[in-house]
Amino acid sequence: MPVAKRVAVLADSDTRWKWGALTARRLAPEQNPTGYLLRGRATPTARQLGEVGVEAARLTEVTCAEFLAEIEREAYDVVVLALVGGAVQAVLHGVRALWPEPAARPVFVTGYVGVVYEKLADGLLLRHGADVVLANSRADAHRFRGVYEGVGADASAVTETALPFLDGAPYEPAGLRAHTVVFAVQPSVPENKADRGYLLGRAVQHARLHPEREVLVKLRSRPGEHTTHLEELPYQKLAEKLPGGLPPNCRLAYGNMGEVLDRTDLLVTVSSTAALESLHRGIPTAVLTDLGIREALGNHHFLGSGCLASWDEIDAGALPEADPAWLAAQGVGAGEEAFEAARARVDALCARAALPPVAPYYTATTAPGYLPGILARHHLAPDGTPMPGALRRPAGEESWLRRYLRAHLREAARGAYRHGVQRVAPVIRRLGEL
Repeated sequence: MPVAKRVAVLADSDTRWKWGALTARRLAPEQNPTGYLLRGRATPTARQLGEVGVEAARLTEVTCAEFLAEIEREAYDVVVLALVGGAVQAVLHGVRALWPEPAARPVFVTGYVGVVYEKLADGLLLRHGADVVLANSRADAHRFRGVYEGVGADASAVTETALPFLDGAPYEPAGLRAHTVVFAVQPSVPENKADRGYLLGRAVQHARLHPEREVLVKLRSRPGEHTTHLEELPYQKLAEKLPGGLPPNCRLAYGNMGEVLDRTDLLVTVSSTAALESLHRGIPTAVLTDLGIREALGNHHFLGSGCLASWDEIDAGALPEADPAWLAAQGVGAGEEAFEAARARVDALCARAALPPVAPYYTATTAPGYLPGILARHHLAPDGTPMPGALRRPAGEESWLRRYLRAHLREAARGAYRHGVQRVAPVIRRLGEL
């Protein structure tokens, strides 16, 4: 019987926590992972974590330096880095400073939470150095290896898998219940108010044209909360200003995406990863073309999918049918066997008595004008060691009052930052246009 692995997940947002924790369970299903949340602007709230619906053995908020101290002290077998690229790079350089020689260290795994449609080279090279770089599909694995080989970097860490949250019951038509259309919004796509207002208006128009249908506008977060991406113009606020408000058969919806998909008959989105979840279940899925098919929107990723459609076509009754070959290339519909290669690689690495030092492509030699700034943002020196003051005293050595005050000051600072992003920044931008 295999020995249960000790697994830790470090995540910096609600969606990355979901990806990281579910990935950990696919790689080591014997136990719940230990969770760490990287302190920052997108650190998820308790409500967001509850909505994700993925539990951990324990969950602790940490800085990069504190996390490095944790994994040095705790004997983890596997560490999943569910982070933005720069944070992955900082952790990897911190790990190299901890274990500069071959040693019995954790296996480091990283990857992407969904569709990779922008910053391919930048994001991948920042993840280089991990023992396993997961690609969510055959197409992604080919692209990832091409980037690494193109700069002369080792590409052996790239391992084909699938998104770990592609599951749920296969789609069954509505039957007696109301036909439900779900518009899955995104925090940062599209960016401007006019385009976001247009999309919301079209969802409302669809509800008015089809009073027999239920239209849900699936939101990612409540005002004041952040997700993986900044949301300066929440749909909730746009909805408040709609002339006549929302019709009776149209409403804003929160909650776990899987539970929403359980009652979805048509998913509509610009380019959300929710489209892949929907397609995995066989739910008709429309990727909007109203604002064009553009790299900035991410909907170009769905070229060849058979899912591209406009609100006009949806209003007329269109139910797109996905192309099977495209789905297979994107890892949609894959079963548990999609994770066998990743499990085998992790098991083989864990079985070794010592692992070599991690070897990121970016070093003081290859990126002397880029890497130091990335490390400094996480309070690490150019050699990967924590800067003076980056590590505070252990919690047991601090008074409860000091810990209480620090926690509340931190939350107040986050609140001020979020208020600035969603309230002050748009006003300043409008003033700048006068």
